[in-house]
Amino acid sequence: QVQLVESGGGLVQAGGSLRLSCASSGRTFSVYAMGWFPQAPGHEREFVAAIKWSGGNTYYADPVKGRFTISRDNAKNTVYLQMNSLKPEDTAVYSCAASRGMVLTPQEGRYAYWGQGTQVTVSS
Repeated sequence: QVQLVESGGGLVQAGGSLRLSCASSGRTFSVYAMGWFPQAPGHEREFVAAIKWSGGNTYYADPVKGRFTISRDNAKNTVYLQMNSLKPEDTAVYSCAASRGMVLTPQEGRYAYWGQGTQVTVSS
């Protein structure tokens, strides 16, 4: 099992920045990639970014390219999501997830482990 705990959410004005963290523990050696998935009220969960643990390859959804940056600290077993130029439509609960599959993917069904999420609210 892999346990994931997110932090760093909060309330920010449009145009501002936040950095989310996702600390992992347990059988982290089995993790191939980590992803971030926001879910806004009344909407389905979406994909914004993923990173491969080894090598650091990244994959972004088009709406966040140039605004969000995913990174990882292997020594701390932690993944980060730096979010800049935030917009009200970025408001959501952001969950991180861990995949054991050997592919960097936006498909949430490929992620086996999930955190509880952290709330991000962007005011206009």
